[in-house]
Amino acid sequence: MMKKRSISASKASLVLFLCQVISALDVPLDSKLLEELSQPPTITQQSPKDYIVDPRENIVIQCEAKGKPPPSFSWTRNGTHFDIDKDAQVTMKPNSGTLVINIMNGGKAEVYEGVYQCTARNERGAAISNNIVIRSSRSPLWTKEKLEPNHVQEGDSLVLHCRPPVGLPPPIIFWMDNAFQRLPQSERVSQGLNGDLYFSNVQPEDTREDYICYARFNHTQTIQQKQPISVKVFSTKPVTEKQPILLTPTGSTSTKVELRGNVLLLECIAAGLPTPVIRWIKEGGELPANRTFFENFKKTLKIIDVSEADSGNYKCVARNILGSVHHVISVTVKAAPYWITAPRNLVLSPGEDGTLICRANGNPKPNISWLANGVPIAIAPEDPSRKVDGDTIIFSHVQERSSAVYQCNASNEYGYLLANAFVNVLAEPPRILTPANKLYQVIADSPALLDCAYFGSPKPEVEWFKGVKGSILRGNEYIFHDNGTLEIPVAQKDSTGTYTCVARNELGKIQNEVQLEVKDPTMIIKQPEYKVIQRYGQVSFECIIKHDSTLLPTVMWLKDNDELPDDERFLVGKDNLTIMNVTDKDDGTYTCIVNTTLDSVSASAVLTVVAAPPTPAIIYARPNPPFDLELTGQLERSVELSWIPGDENNSPITNFVIEYEDGLHEPGVWHYQTEVPGTQTTVQLKLSPYVNYSFRVIAVNEIGRSQPSEPSEQYLTKSANPDENPSNVQGIGSEPDNLVITWESLKGFQSNGPGLQYKVSWRQKDVDDEWTSVIVANVSKYIVSGTPTFVPYEIKVQALNDLGYAPEPSEVIGHSGEDLPMVAPGNVQVHVINSTLAKVHWDPVPLKTVRGHLQGYKVYYWKVQNLSRRSRRHVEKKILTFRGNKTFGMLPGLEPYSSYKLNVRVVNGKGEGPASPDKVFKTPEGVPSSPSFLKITNPTLDSLTLEWGSPTHPNGVLTSYILKFQPINNTHELGPLVEIRIPANESSLILKNLNYSTRYKFYFNAQTSVGSGSQITEEAVTIMDEAGILRPAVGAGKVQPLYPRIRNVTTAAAETYANISWEYEGPDHANFYVEYGVAGTMASRQVDIATQGWFIGLMCAVALLILILLIVCFIRRNKGGKYPVKEKEDAHADPEIQPMKEDDGTFGEYSDAEDHKPLKKGSRTPSDRTVKKEDSDDSLVDYGEGVNGQFNEDGSFIGQYSGKKEKEPAEGNESSEAPSPVNAMNSFV
Repeated sequence: MMKKRSISASKASLVLFLCQVISALDVPLDSKLLEELSQPPTITQQSPKDYIVDPRENIVIQCEAKGKPPPSFSWTRNGTHFDIDKDAQVTMKPNSGTLVINIMNGGKAEVYEGVYQCTARNERGAAISNNIVIRSSRSPLWTKEKLEPNHVQEGDSLVLHCRPPVGLPPPIIFWMDNAFQRLPQSERVSQGLNGDLYFSNVQPEDTREDYICYARFNHTQTIQQKQPISVKVFSTKPVTEKQPILLTPTGSTSTKVELRGNVLLLECIAAGLPTPVIRWIKEGGELPANRTFFENFKKTLKIIDVSEADSGNYKCVARNILGSVHHVISVTVKAAPYWITAPRNLVLSPGEDGTLICRANGNPKPNISWLANGVPIAIAPEDPSRKVDGDTIIFSHVQERSSAVYQCNASNEYGYLLANAFVNVLAEPPRILTPANKLYQVIADSPALLDCAYFGSPKPEVEWFKGVKGSILRGNEYIFHDNGTLEIPVAQKDSTGTYTCVARNELGKIQNEVQLEVKDPTMIIKQPEYKVIQRYGQVSFECIIKHDSTLLPTVMWLKDNDELPDDERFLVGKDNLTIMNVTDKDDGTYTCIVNTTLDSVSASAVLTVVAAPPTPAIIYARPNPPFDLELTGQLERSVELSWIPGDENNSPITNFVIEYEDGLHEPGVWHYQTEVPGTQTTVQLKLSPYVNYSFRVIAVNEIGRSQPSEPSEQYLTKSANPDENPSNVQGIGSEPDNLVITWESLKGFQSNGPGLQYKVSWRQKDVDDEWTSVIVANVSKYIVSGTPTFVPYEIKVQALNDLGYAPEPSEVIGHSGEDLPMVAPGNVQVHVINSTLAKVHWDPVPLKTVRGHLQGYKVYYWKVQNLSRRSRRHVEKKILTFRGNKTFGMLPGLEPYSSYKLNVRVVNGKGEGPASPDKVFKTPEGVPSSPSFLKITNPTLDSLTLEWGSPTHPNGVLTSYILKFQPINNTHELGPLVEIRIPANESSLILKNLNYSTRYKFYFNAQTSVGSGSQITEEAVTIMDEAGILRPAVGAGKVQPLYPRIRNVTTAAAETYANISWEYEGPDHANFYVEYGVAGTMASRQVDIATQGWFIGLMCAVALLILILLIVCFIRRNKGGKYPVKEKEDAHADPEIQPMKEDDGTFGEYSDAEDHKPLKKGSRTPSDRTVKKEDSDDSLVDYGEGVNGQFNEDGSFIGQYSGKKEKEPAEGNESSEAPSPVNAMNSFV
């Protein structure tokens, strides 16, 4: 009896290709055959349905098709014939239907917008393309608008509208500042999906004049810029916290429709102070796992690859400490048509039957319509062999004239699908594609596959014969495959010979002969053996082979499955491998591999290198593996294992290691079981139920471990009840109304039998309730819903299998989910200890109102007012947490003489409870800080003017200032200290009656009623009159002093000193200065040069000159040359703001070479409506000085970054399209 089956791909030597047919005819992928067979057209390549083109580039509309004979092409535009011969700008590629519309030589892309469709036709039918909608990309300019500055109260919300121009495709929106840096975004400040910039609450640091919205049009590689927006944040009243409100979307509900397979984006942005946190949930279900992502600081919910199951209500909740607000978005997922069964090409023989099936789905359900050769089937020429039945065309008793191309159109309001499928009716005599007299060679006792690839219409019948005139092959020793292949499952030597295949149908008959040779297998008759060799010795491995005389074998040696080392010590002979002068590195496994064109065999041996022993030489090596493992005394929970030790190789065996394999649960994985001393050769092993045991033994000596023994026979222990229950059982609620019970599952061998499950039981503690139980499998978690909030539960988890239960498990105590505490702490009292420390007390809340594990209390406190300045400003609240059930706490770091508020909240595992009423307390006065500054000016001969600033932190009411000063002589000795008390309302003082040309040190501090604050010190010098005489100091009620006079100066010089004397007339207590010098030099007064006016002026002039030189160098460096935009860009690494090149989308460095010439008139009009004709370069320096200096008054960006050298001048701002940017700024976007 003949036997048929399909041949697997791994065995077939001729791969047959099914050309999407569903009939009995297979068309092999044979180039010669395909060239001879007629075939209707098939569209192989076409442009996308929605094709947006670059208006600066030629438009290429692709349409490629194949068929026999080659098809001709025609086009329609907007439903009518498109005569390309009448338009000089349109050409069709040779042997193709692809259109090329020449835009670069004068054509306008807008003129060629429309709906195009390609038809490929030959004598067997016509295939059509999709409707290809051609649209030109657009990047219009920003509309002119006058933007008023935004004045916002601190803490209020703000929305900066972008409102970009409508482009095709829509632009990518982002916000930057005047320095081309991305504006930082956070939970408080972020960009919405519509491009607007949202502030949940504004802070003083938000004040700036350069909020700039950019629109990037990728298709035309242009960027538009909106006029900068100014934001000024003012603080005229105390900042109060605000409950959340939604900025977008508005209202409490909204709807959203998305298409199947698209990305669903839902957005909620809220205002409030503190900044609200956004949380998303799906009502009545869970957010889809692995497809849900949160973006924009969780303000945007993103679900990829949406399906109809994702329809439903999605709720966003915005919450801060003052409350929450929510919005429900009702999402409906519709679907454009998608294929269930697309029609496939049909190849039939005359008189055969067939069907074309076109099934699609969508929401709403798509309408199915058929066309024949591009014409609706209702008005197409009639064909008596076809019948249309909805989504199916039935063909019966077809003829050659029935060949045609059918189109199935599935459409609904969201799109359409169009598929071409041809019906090709062929009448062909048999052909055999396998080459004549092809030689097949196989190894004896292996399968032989003899090919007979054929084609014919109707499908031919194939028969095989052995020999030219032999009888037809039949019987179980042969397998006949549907593709014509003959399989001999076990080829023998007598299978050698000539085989003939015959293919016949009603149109003819053909035959072909192939040859089969069966070869002897290759064998290694002398394999390499395990060797132990002393270091520096010589070793040889043999590998002697036997092979078929007609096959040429090649022998290759490997070491540790890799090539042999490139070392001359390794000598490869005809049938051996010799290693000279062996070293420790030669230790390893050596493999001999023998390959022929038909088979491959290998054998391995281990080489162990040991140290050379003393004379007489004793070879030490790892022991040989034990053998003859035997299992006896098999019981349910134990077995006895015995073995015979292998050769210990001159190193006594110290112990045996027994390992086991569980063939039922972990086949191929060996686990440690036990070990016994080296003198023992039997061991009683404890076993677990329901394990299929195999054992092996490893011997160990001082050299190392032996190879494992051969595995013992397998022993499957009987099943039993589980011995143990899951561990680490816990009960913790994840929501206020549930209890999540978790445990660690048992391992495979711990199950003790099949059908491992877990009985989960629970009941409320201290309530007379019965146990509630559920049995689960393959999980380690169970959620109990509908529980009261935070109540204790008794929980136990018991293992069971098909044979019964494990022992009764122990109970653990868990708690259902926590909820926020209900009440605030009461009786809050504050005891002010000193000006910087206070102690707060409160009464504990009842434990029942905590509704969770009490974690502690949080004290929120903040400064309301500085009592000395009577000023108010918003200060961030400080928080102190006190763990456990404490009822008091210390508040350190307070500011003296200030008014504070505080409240107390209880904290559990869920969060914080309500706040207690705000408690107001005041800190007493403290000592002030040092005066903010002390300046000493207007030095004269006998006076100095002191000016000072009040302390930054007065810490109370200032009562006075204390000034202390004392002179310093030339040896830095301090004179008597003078103290002056100054009224607190003074800010300057003139000190008179000082000594001329004298340095004074001043100590200055402020006082409150508490005491003196820290002091500030300064030094100053009175000046000396140029004539060397002191001018009188006039004071009210003072006697005019005498003019000092010195006369009769005499000197008497000795070898090492001089005696000088003079006569003096003037007031008492005068200081005398003696000036002297070396002969020939000018004497100089001993005055501090740092206090001289001429020296100070000289230093100022030098500093000014250095500053001017630095500015000149900086300007010259940045006036031209290369700008390292790429380096700056890489430093910021913004994925949306990447530089572009013309060819691969990246910029390099920018230079002011000829291919980046300045733009013409209109491209550099600043916002003050002026044009500077002399501005001829595009240096970034020109654009970095102001908010508006780098953009046209309409907001468009300067230049283009396409890198093209040929540019048409922009005529003012009349064009509706943006100029193509070459400006270096585009590298940031």
